Order: sequence, then structure tokens, then C-alpha cells
Amino acid sequence: MKAEVFDQRFDQGETITEFLDLSQARRPGHESRAVTIDFPEWMLDALDREARRLGVSRESIVKVWLAERLERVS
Repeated sequence: MKAEVFDQRFDQGETITEFLDLSQARRPGHESRAVTIDFPEWMLDALDREARRLGVSRESIVKVWLAERLERVS
């Protein structure tokens, strides 16, 4: 498909995802990198209790809380 036809379909609100190869798609700035953080035991216990209450992992709750805090200060 030529770019002109692709653009035209997009502009008309047609679904174009079938024409895309998303296997190599990336979101710049959203790549994951592993970090190691030491927490006091009382903090890990509190995180685990809250994570269990919400039905999520410890890692998930830490990510969400950090993201919320960073959004407030930005």
C-alpha cells in the first residue's frame, strides 16, 4: 500500500492496524530497566500487606505509587 493511500485511510478514521508490523514497535522513554532498592523490613511488610489487599504484586504497587508521586511533582 502506498503511503498516500495509508494516510488517506487514517485521516478518514479507518482502522489501519492490519497494515502495520507492530512486532518491533517501541515507546521511546518507556523501556524498562532493572534497579535494586534496599527497603527496611517494616516497609516491605507494609508494601506486601497493601499489595495483597489490592491483589497486585509488590513491584506493581511500588511502580504505581512512584508514578503518582512523580506526576504530582512534575
